[in-house]
Amino acid sequence: MKKILIQLDTDSLASTFDRVVAVDADVDELFSYGGITPENVVPLVHGAIFTRGPQDLKNTAIFLGGSNSDAAEAVLSQVQQTFFGPMRISLMFDPNGSVTTAAAAVLSAGKHLDLSQSKSVVLGGTGPVGYRACQLLARSGGQATLVSRSEEKAAMAAKKINDMGYDGKVTPAACSNEEEIIAIANDSQFLLASGAAGVQFLSEEQLISLTNLKVAIDLNAVPPVGLGGIDVMSKAKEQGNIITYGAIGVGGLKMKIHKAGVRQLFKSNSQVLETETLYELGQELI
Repeated sequence: MKKILIQLDTDSLASTFDRVVAVDADVDELFSYGGITPENVVPLVHGAIFTRGPQDLKNTAIFLGGSNSDAAEAVLSQVQQTFFGPMRISLMFDPNGSVTTAAAAVLSAGKHLDLSQSKSVVLGGTGPVGYRACQLLARSGGQATLVSRSEEKAAMAAKKINDMGYDGKVTPAACSNEEEIIAIANDSQFLLASGAAGVQFLSEEQLISLTNLKVAIDLNAVPPVGLGGIDVMSKAKEQGNIITYGAIGVGGLKMKIHKAGVRQLFKSNSQVLETETLYELGQELI
């Protein structure tokens, strides 16, 4: 029986990136739909779960994406509510690659640090990647500072993660300039920049001045990078006394997790692959 992946994208046009990865992950048939909302997704889910018997539903799966993480989460909730009893299929949640990218970044840092004993700072922490990175750092048992320009948004995001009951703790912080970032990051061992394209948080000189820092990862592939001097291709490259990764340096592991996640979907019909499960899958790949 053919493996069918149904791509549901909240953007008007379904992501070509996610389509290519699905093909490279050995999907037999790919059905792609854009403009997905909680209001129009139910008939698509019904079409997926009522066309094959319960014993064959593991051969159908859903990939849920889109550039707006909040919109994708609303669709995810509706899809899960539509399932009932054995009439369900596995799904993978990775809007704009945020989940697999966060997992790859934290796993890369974990190659060089005991994250349970480390202090981390995540710049752009209220964004989809930064938020999930903070979640995974808290899950690892460490101390993470979630940095945003908005004190209110940072506090809300940190509380949401802390309420998940992880061993680690997330502390919110608002920063509007380089001096404030340096003050927060000065005693950290891991610094992750996951801000919007075109925003540079620190210059190279400022970055290497952080004497306690061991690992720095910048996820911006568009110049200027968020952390000065980190090349997008950097992969465990030494920059002063700091081990650095750039966006493409992390991207290799991100792609492995993405493809492995798609393949994992077809092992049963009851999986939900999102932040924690995709991170665990990534642990098996490093």
